[in-house]
Amino acid sequence: MQLLILGANGLLGSNVVTAAQDRGWRTTGTYHSERPTFDIPLHQIDITNTDAVQRVLSEVEPDWVVNCAAMTDVDGCEENTEHAHEVNARAPGEIASQCVESSIRFLHVSTDYVFDGTVNGVYEEDDAPQPIQEYGKSKFAGENEVVERDPDALITRLSFVYGMHRGSDQLTGFPAWVRGRLLDGEQTPLFTDQHVTPTRAGQAAETICDLIDADESGLFHVAAQSCTTPYEFGAAIAGQLGMDETLLTQGSQSDVNRPAERPSRTCLNVSKVEETLGRAQPTLTTDLDAISDAFDTATLD
Repeated sequence: MQLLILGANGLLGSNVVTAAQDRGWRTTGTYHSERPTFDIPLHQIDITNTDAVQRVLSEVEPDWVVNCAAMTDVDGCEENTEHAHEVNARAPGEIASQCVESSIRFLHVSTDYVFDGTVNGVYEEDDAPQPIQEYGKSKFAGENEVVERDPDALITRLSFVYGMHRGSDQLTGFPAWVRGRLLDGEQTPLFTDQHVTPTRAGQAAETICDLIDADESGLFHVAAQSCTTPYEFGAAIAGQLGMDETLLTQGSQSDVNRPAERPSRTCLNVSKVEETLGRAQPTLTTDLDAISDAFDTATLD
């Protein structure tokens, strides 16, 4: 198996590189600005540059392209709409077309933010997206562009991604921020009016590779089973650190003034991927246990 991973220096991309290497797959990566430390063939490209992408595809001749590259700054997308749609929508569509022309399978990574958060439960793959901010709109447009160009494409939606960056072995995302504040003794307000199903990047990478190995197509939600609030997530992190929750305070999204609105409830139903792969998706507790070394205060600087 030969994989080309677009955005190999991102949190998810770095984990896909590692998961693919662990399986003995040949792996090539691309990056936009900062060169990853992986000992694999690497190409610096802008995915919006169609000619540059074509040159890499022709050189690598992959079996699969895994698109982890994206503009994920939610507020930045709100302020730079045109660029967000270039990166998150137009470029994936163009790459999907190039893959079809070269008989290459294509996997595109999307987000739970394609939903408006008004469902009192969990979102299934066939629920109608209704994004409420430019990030979600650009990602939903990307899904549509990809499927229009490549009906056999594989799309995975992730939620609240965090984990160990496998290029630096550093904890990244929400748990790193909470861990740092707790260890510094800072009061940390966390939302109780937002519900998500967090996605650990390492787990998502393994699931992505399993779906590729099974030669799947279509849309899959990839996340933990646990529908939780940031406050509950923070409490679980405090538990991993062996600290009490006194530094955590309950907050509301309305307490923070941000350019982009966030949906209040985007928990994803993961039963489809569970049934397809014949195994359960992890709980939040299981996922945090998998990176427990990152919470070992005896080894932290």
